[in-house]
Amino acid sequence: MTESSKIALPPYETVALVLQGGGALGSYQAGVYQGLHEAGIEPNWFAGISIGALNAAILAGNPLERRLERLAEFWETICQSALLPTLPFDADLSAILGDGEVRGWAGALASLRALIEGQRGFFTPRFPPPYLAPTPAGATSYYDTTPLKATLERLVDFDLLNSRHVRVSVGAVNVTNGNFTYFDNANRTLAPEHFMASGSLPPGFPAIEIEGCFYWDGGLVSNTPLMEVLARPPRRDTLAFQVDLWSARGPLPRNLFDVAERQKDIQYSSRTRLVTDVANEMQKLRHALRQALDLLPAEAQESPEAAALRELACTKVYNTIQLVYRDKQFETHSKDYEFSLTTMREHWQAGLHDIRETLKHPDWLERPKGGSGVVTHDVHRLQDQFGTAPGGADATRP
Repeated sequence: MTESSKIALPPYETVALVLQGGGALGSYQAGVYQGLHEAGIEPNWFAGISIGALNAAILAGNPLERRLERLAEFWETICQSALLPTLPFDADLSAILGDGEVRGWAGALASLRALIEGQRGFFTPRFPPPYLAPTPAGATSYYDTTPLKATLERLVDFDLLNSRHVRVSVGAVNVTNGNFTYFDNANRTLAPEHFMASGSLPPGFPAIEIEGCFYWDGGLVSNTPLMEVLARPPRRDTLAFQVDLWSARGPLPRNLFDVAERQKDIQYSSRTRLVTDVANEMQKLRHALRQALDLLPAEAQESPEAAALRELACTKVYNTIQLVYRDKQFETHSKDYEFSLTTMREHWQAGLHDIRETLKHPDWLERPKGGSGVVTHDVHRLQDQFGTAPGGADATRP
């Protein structure tokens, strides 16, 4: 592993790693964390949805020196068949098939195997199938996620996670009332079920019961917890690394397979830039309110009304570093359940490469000055502007 130079961050109160949902694409987030770790940047808040919640559990539930090891163990485990042994060539399909159309068919086969065989330590097909299941628990999902609980219990120290040495927030949606909620170790003790609930996407996975209520994947409502980090009071000077697994931008579909892929991209991208735009406008208002309050006569500033307004005003700063996974040419609409070892490692490499490229711009990490106090940076936007290609072969595998 190539060590990056350590980076001394400006004084932020919160350094957050914000992790979108996206199934098998989630190893991209592991690569991003590896690059941050190499640079000596350790978040004090992990916020995740779905697979992002599972990555967050492993990061928050392990000491610094074991996080990468545990992440790699998690991904090496769940990227193997739950029923059949791993074939020798599964680990290096890219060397055998390249990145062309044949590789695309190999990826489709790996996705089909995930549907039929399940993934080790993650989910297994139900038998009997849900249409024949005698109980509601088995009749409402195609897969049993009991193996995931055992995996989390093995790889995550929940005593450490709940010690609040770092903050953890994971989103899920209540099945019966549709309300979205964040399970947060700042106000409750988190268990494997909270993270499983965040990733229980129906109809594949069953709803998870927590304190008498049942929850599904938070991505059904919002697939990124960025607003939770930016808006949750009390407001704090924040540097957020937002790691997206779906791109809101993409080409016009040419066939029904393209339509299925583009539909997922749009549905789960969750408009990260809309969130940052809203945060920018809100912070402009808060800055203006603060300035207006300072212009009031001394006696007016002591009024209850002014005190209430002062609670809404602030001069905090928010810096969002966005990293967006970009599809490979051979990837299809099944990319989020294509769990081959080769593709997982490529995703990991892509995340590591992108964060290393991002950290080559240390000025992006500076506290915003002037204006609203809200800025965003995206290395891919810079690459598009100057015509350079994303990705690279210099990244280290997990």
